Amino acid sequence: DVTEIEEKEAQAKQEEQIMKEQELSNLLHEKRYLKALGLAISLDRPHTVLTVVKAILREPEGRRHLDENIVRLRKDQKEAVLAFLVTWNTNSRNCHEAQAVLETLLRHEAPDTLLQFSGIKSAVESLLPYT
Repeated sequence: DVTEIEEKEAQAKQEEQIMKEQELSNLLHEKRYLKALGLAISLDRPHTVLTVVKAILREPEGRRHLDENIVRLRKDQKEAVLAFLVTWNTNSRNCHEAQAVLETLLRHEAPDTLLQFSGIKSAVESLLPYT
């Protein structure tokens, strides 16, 4: 019978999730946005990533801080943010944040690098009608 082992594993996963949520909350409170972005991306939480982007943009010189944080993400994290911003861009409440992140990616990534992103073709096709 492996029920008890599975229950313990599920409980451990749930506890780990709660710990990560608390860490994310603490990072946002401490304004450690790069780590908060990385953690939200690793948790696959587009809305949380959007919340972090909005928090950055509310800061004085928010656009500059957004640029600094987005540029420092790894390639896979940038790909995830690109996928998230496609969805954000379809909603008028979030389109400004999506466009700010998109602008940062377009300004700081070489076209050849952008072409290597997974899903770039579908992302561009999805962005064009709303941009």
